[in-house]
Amino acid sequence: MILNYIKIAWKVLLRHPFYTFITLFGISLTLTVLMVLTSFLDHVLGSHYPETNRNRSLYITRLEQRDTTHQGRNMGPMSFNFLKTYAKSLKTPERVGIATIFGFANTYINGKRIKLNTKYTDADFWRVTDFKFLDGKPFTEQNINNGDHVVVITDDLRKQYFEDDGASAIGKYIDIESINYRVIGVVQGSPVTRPYTYGDVYFPYTAPKSNYQDKAMRGGFLAIVLAKDEHDLPAIRDEYASTVGKIPLPQTDNGFTFHEMKTEANPYLDDFAGVFLDGARTTIVYSIIIFLMLMLMGLPAINLVNVNVSRIMERASEIGVRKAFGAPAKALLWQFIIENIFITFIGGFFALLLTFLIITLINNSGWIAYADLTINFPVFAASIAVCLVFGLLSGVLPALRMSKLKIVDALKS
Repeated sequence: MILNYIKIAWKVLLRHPFYTFITLFGISLTLTVLMVLTSFLDHVLGSHYPETNRNRSLYITRLEQRDTTHQGRNMGPMSFNFLKTYAKSLKTPERVGIATIFGFANTYINGKRIKLNTKYTDADFWRVTDFKFLDGKPFTEQNINNGDHVVVITDDLRKQYFEDDGASAIGKYIDIESINYRVIGVVQGSPVTRPYTYGDVYFPYTAPKSNYQDKAMRGGFLAIVLAKDEHDLPAIRDEYASTVGKIPLPQTDNGFTFHEMKTEANPYLDDFAGVFLDGARTTIVYSIIIFLMLMLMGLPAINLVNVNVSRIMERASEIGVRKAFGAPAKALLWQFIIENIFITFIGGFFALLLTFLIITLINNSGWIAYADLTINFPVFAASIAVCLVFGLLSGVLPALRMSKLKIVDALKS
């Protein structure tokens, strides 16, 4: 039965090429926008290189301090000392890596200045992330304890600084802010949209200008907590909350006396949304995304309803004949819905091709450094779901109207 409906839909598409073009153009354009948006959200929020362990990671990135009147507020990253004391001491996680957000520095080669995004990390940072080493290896606890002036750089910086002479950069020196550092590793760079791992050059946290000795609670560091299993995440959050809950209050920090303190170990999406939102952050983010998608789908769907009504009205005589021979309204309703979903899937196929071209253009354009937008399984599944919703939105109303058409009225048309 469904196969017959699809055959009829195909014949209808060939009957009026102009209507078919308008319908497919609207569907393809709308779904392309949705797929590119879905792919970008997956790129920003999903588990991708080098943060492939986000599903079993928690992020400790902010400490908020307030006085009792709530007139004074101090919020931002923490000091290395704070994270070493209260995050590194956690018993439940597999490992805790510490790094700075990112800083800035300059280096010069042949009179040309190269602007650098810098990051100071501990040795565990390389174990909680999944960086691909193209050459060499990460620095170790021994390098840190020895105070070695060593760095890990990205392949892009290697290309710029060593002018990609084909030789290994390991063991060579790079001058950054008048200090010579020995290159011990070259990694594939992380996209700028992943600020907790993005950088051009990675120093041991003991390198100059890291301020790791600062005894204040606030500083420039964050922690990535890797669980042994994602089911351990609630226990880790509770353990961290219990640990920081034992800090006596009030305290004076950087000349500021605070009576309340708030810091959490959150999944990435919660942590990301926490920059802008309070409360049930994940729920709010998903609600906003769903609302935007419904808005994007809703307006073209209204236009398509009109197109579908016109297209189906031309088949009124067919509907009248089928009804006269006993076809129930339910069968006609399902026929038009399946036809519309079939058309929507054709539009979805063209949208997939357009999306592939667009994300390839974005990945190769350099607009986002190391961009790796993909149409992976979650994106593809979301696209299929969008196709179904879109097909139902634009097909149910005209199908319902036509299925209820009286036989006399249909035959008169």
